[in-house]
Amino acid sequence: MKERLQKILSGRGVASRRKAEEWIAAGRVQVNGKVALLGDCADEETDEILLDGKKLPSAQASVYIMLNKPRGYVTTLSDEKGRKTVTELVADCGVRVYPVGRLDMDSEGLLLLTNDGDFANRMMHPRHEVGKTYVVSVKGYHPQALSLLEGPMELDGYQLSKPLVKLISQDGERAKIQITIHEGRNRQVRRMCDLAGMTVLRLCRISEGTLKLSDLPVGKWRYLTQDELAEL
Repeated sequence: MKERLQKILSGRGVASRRKAEEWIAAGRVQVNGKVALLGDCADEETDEILLDGKKLPSAQASVYIMLNKPRGYVTTLSDEKGRKTVTELVADCGVRVYPVGRLDMDSEGLLLLTNDGDFANRMMHPRHEVGKTYVVSVKGYHPQALSLLEGPMELDGYQLSKPLVKLISQDGERAKIQITIHEGRNRQVRRMCDLAGMTVLRLCRISEGTLKLSDLPVGKWRYLTQDELAEL
């Protein structure tokens, strides 16, 4: 059965679908001796598919991991600046996995990793409205802060959907706020707080969809259960 090349590469665990599209556009993928074009399809059972002149690895079982990301790690497979990456923390899972979405280097908490490109796309696509909840410690808290966070608010010309916002605790201008968003724009929660006149001191993602970080220790990972996958 013919499928898009980026889906095949993603399914073999060599890259996310987005990265596979970049590789195809760069001319790094060949099908039956010809350089593939973005949008091309192939049958992985009958066609010879090469990446940088080499055969793709055998199909792997799908793996789904939850990591409690510490601060100080970047959410990439490799980093040109030599910074620590989240893949170092899950290297002992025995399979090449990649992050589902991002947490910036100074943020921590729940991060999913997988070798299943379709699962990653479903979790990240805005139309599926997978809620992501964060506990945010801020300074500069003021009486209008929550109403400003609830919007309307715009980032990069994009109108954000209304978040769910709750004050957890307050001590003068310092506060702890729970924020649930449905998009995943670059540094979104930090920028929302900036627009509301506050500075983020600490940010931790505690849930994504029906998944909860719970008591998973910082820097540790575990496999998702079948029940958790079914709920997602």
